[in-house]
Amino acid sequence: MHKGFTLIELLIVILIVSIVYALGFSGVELDKGKPKALTPLNLKETITNAKWFNGKVSLLCLNQCKTCLLRKDISSPYTPYSNGIDLSNIKAYTIDASDTLTQIEYERYNDKKICLKMDFYPNGSSTQIILQNNKGTYFLPAYFEEAKRFDSPEDAKEYWLKNTKLVSSSGDYY
Repeated sequence: MHKGFTLIELLIVILIVSIVYALGFSGVELDKGKPKALTPLNLKETITNAKWFNGKVSLLCLNQCKTCLLRKDISSPYTPYSNGIDLSNIKAYTIDASDTLTQIEYERYNDKKICLKMDFYPNGSSTQIILQNNKGTYFLPAYFEEAKRFDSPEDAKEYWLKNTKLVSSSGDYY
């Protein structure tokens, strides 16, 4: 009386399952390694958490922020950002020395108008900036916290100034 499988039968089943697995999952990529599309809310997080981020990185966006380029250090050339970009029609603002909200007018790169330029550093800091598009206004802090969404550039400016005063006032921020 024959009860069970022979060693040859088990090896054949394992071989068939291995071939089916290899053929079925060879083209499947896990989404873990791919960065998310750049948006104002995840811009800093996406760049600094990318597996290739190991030092100072400069981001340069052109063509009404539909195309972005990265430079991984000061001596490297700019290379195209190959993942998704959701930064169209971004306006960038900063606050000048007299606490006035000022739209940033960037220079040109290869005869194309720059709409956004940011630097990211190994310690997790970046260029502090206010971004506005048709979906809202966003404050991207230099340190500490994540990007926040606001209704207007003026609201983001008030938040920026409030945080600046907290940091500069004898340790109240901590």
